[in-house]
Amino acid sequence: MQAQRAEEAQQLAQAFLRILDLHRVNFPAATPPVAPEPAPPDRVSILKHYEQHALAGIGFFERTKRAQAKQRAAQWTDAEVQRRWTTLLEQQASWQRYLDRRWQQMCSNDPGVVLETLEEAFEDNEAPSAAIGVTGDEVSLVVLVPTVEQVVPERMPTTTQAGNLSLRKLSQRHRAAYYKQFVCGQVLVTLREAFAVAPAIGSARVAVLRHDGPDSYGKPRVSCLLATKIHRASLQGVRWAESDAASIVEDTSTELLRNPRARTGELLPVTLAGEPALSELINAVDLAELTNR
Repeated sequence: MQAQRAEEAQQLAQAFLRILDLHRVNFPAATPPVAPEPAPPDRVSILKHYEQHALAGIGFFERTKRAQAKQRAAQWTDAEVQRRWTTLLEQQASWQRYLDRRWQQMCSNDPGVVLETLEEAFEDNEAPSAAIGVTGDEVSLVVLVPTVEQVVPERMPTTTQAGNLSLRKLSQRHRAAYYKQFVCGQVLVTLREAFAVAPAIGSARVAVLRHDGPDSYGKPRVSCLLATKIHRASLQGVRWAESDAASIVEDTSTELLRNPRARTGELLPVTLAGEPALSELINAVDLAELTNR
């Protein structure tokens, strides 16, 4: 029984640490892509093919003819290897030109290229994320988070005054505080990835939606828990290892919209009345696709 309790305590501790460390994931900055150098043609197999062709019909003891045939095969092989290598280098150069054009488009914030690149980058994210639009050097992002019940455990491991292991039930306030860290952590990890893969994006607007389950028609229902605008430059110098996610979002946002419950700090849905830009952003999201990721 004690061993089982200790194992549960360890799992709970890891769950809380994971929430607190979400925003500390680092992403390498994108660099101009380089087309890989092709593998050289397989000269051995090419030579074997030509020798079989050249030696056809020549007897084993016709050494002069065999030597001449092998010489011709070697010449054919050299020519074929050179031809194939030239073709491979031309293909590499063509691919490099394509990569260079695409990098230039990324650096000029071409909306189609930026959105496509971000979509690919977000495919493996824990919280489904989507890039909705690009205006100038600003990108609009949406992050979908689960409910607090799906994220924050009800109990936390602790010790009694006597030093015994205890699994204490979290108060509503403490559970809301951890959920806030989770939500802000997902905002920051999505932002850091977006800024890393899209080098010319200077700022991002992020709307955090909570998946509230299907409505009577089976369509996904969502509520907006938080909306923010954060500039790339404001993240420079952030002490990621020391600062918690909620504090970073608070300190770096130039615009921040949320609706915390006064007593517990619980994130309540934001009222969209009077927020036409935010409503337009949310309405542009394909909720069915986002919720099915």
